Amino acid sequence: MKCLFGIYRQDAGTIIHKGQEVHFQNSLDALENGISMIHQELQPEPHLTVMENLWMGRLPKKGFMVDYKKMYEDTVEVLDRLDLKFDPKALVKELSVSQIQCIEIAKAVSHNANVIIMDEPTSSLSEKEVDYLFRIIRDLKAQGIAIIYISHKMDEIHQISDSVSVMRDGCMIGTWPTDTMTNDMIIAKMVGREMTEYFPEKTNTPGEVVLRVEDYTSIHSNSFQHVSFEVRRGEILGVAGLVGAQRAELLEGIFGLRSCSSGKLYLDGEELQIRGPRDAIKKKIALLTEDRKKSGIFPVLSVGENIYIRQYDRVQRFGKISYRQCNEIAGRGIEELHVKTPSARTPIGSLSGGNQQKTLLARWILTEPDVLILDEPTRGIDVGAKYEIYVIISELAAQGKSVIMISSEMNELLGLADRIMVMCEGRKTGELDRQDFSEEAIMHLATQFL
Repeated sequence: MKCLFGIYRQDAGTIIHKGQEVHFQNSLDALENGISMIHQELQPEPHLTVMENLWMGRLPKKGFMVDYKKMYEDTVEVLDRLDLKFDPKALVKELSVSQIQCIEIAKAVSHNANVIIMDEPTSSLSEKEVDYLFRIIRDLKAQGIAIIYISHKMDEIHQISDSVSVMRDGCMIGTWPTDTMTNDMIIAKMVGREMTEYFPEKTNTPGEVVLRVEDYTSIHSNSFQHVSFEVRRGEILGVAGLVGAQRAELLEGIFGLRSCSSGKLYLDGEELQIRGPRDAIKKKIALLTEDRKKSGIFPVLSVGENIYIRQYDRVQRFGKISYRQCNEIAGRGIEELHVKTPSARTPIGSLSGGNQQKTLLARWILTEPDVLILDEPTRGIDVGAKYEIYVIISELAAQGKSVIMISSEMNELLGLADRIMVMCEGRKTGELDRQDFSEEAIMHLATQFL
């Protein structure tokens, strides 16, 4: 898609647009020819208004001055076309993720695009927000605009697409009418084999309590309040809840990223004083954050550097770093987590989302944590890579590690967890043992205060 949008130049082959071969030199060239792309990682300017974000780089001018009156009128016209109810003068930082996604769509439409590429547009949206986005997509389709929709979510593929194309390892496997393909058929094409099991067999046996959290309360009244729970050795504790349940905020509080007004934390019976992430890491608590782009990978560094960056205190002596040891650590991480990369020196930004995620897992696993907190560990990665990460998580639990896993995918929690803790609006609303698992039970607890 980046070749189609002019970010990369293809080495071979042709792009035919409206019956003619095209050669885009850059993304501006593609935009001027009616092809627009909405990237998975949204990058708006939060301190600017909706209309300034919409017309950035092409602000209407009156002489040497920006014509704000025309910009406002043009923005209203585009928003009305999409039936979007936004104030053009509202600051983008005040909008939700789904609203920002809609602004990106409006920007694409304002370029008079006849082809819009959407890369994982729902990865950060709630179910209600997804429905809103799909309504807009259907309206665009009715206006004659072609949509290329990249997604790993099977239900979305069936709900929104007319045909489905499958790629694997950089090669096009084929294209089929969506209504002729079942989920299992699509997944088999994606991974190159029949998927008889979507989750590995459970081999872990939860033991004694390792981590105990008592009455954890945020300093902010609208965040997590009076939450208590336990995690056992060799256990996978799932954490469920709707958007706004404060699941990530709670676990970031445990890791020392957020301040708490009250509450106690015990590890193997010893009370901990976690003032920041450094304290948590010293006590062998690790956190894989939800957003690997913003708070996970170091995009300018290599795969190897991203793995051993947490090991510098172990590989230096008298102020000198042993790069031989660094390379050994990187090689071990790549091998043990099956990271697909040409070499440890490859820039991490060139890897797929799944391999970036495995790189981050390798970084933390090689610190030998006792408690591993995973926030949406499979977000934005394909089915094959998901299964590999499920296997890694299951193996860690079987080795006696305590895993706390936040996931917005219900089947993921039901397939991997030994227990599920459910939250709603910052409070714990209940726990479910494996024999009591069901989507209905989770949703009942997740909506208790709504």
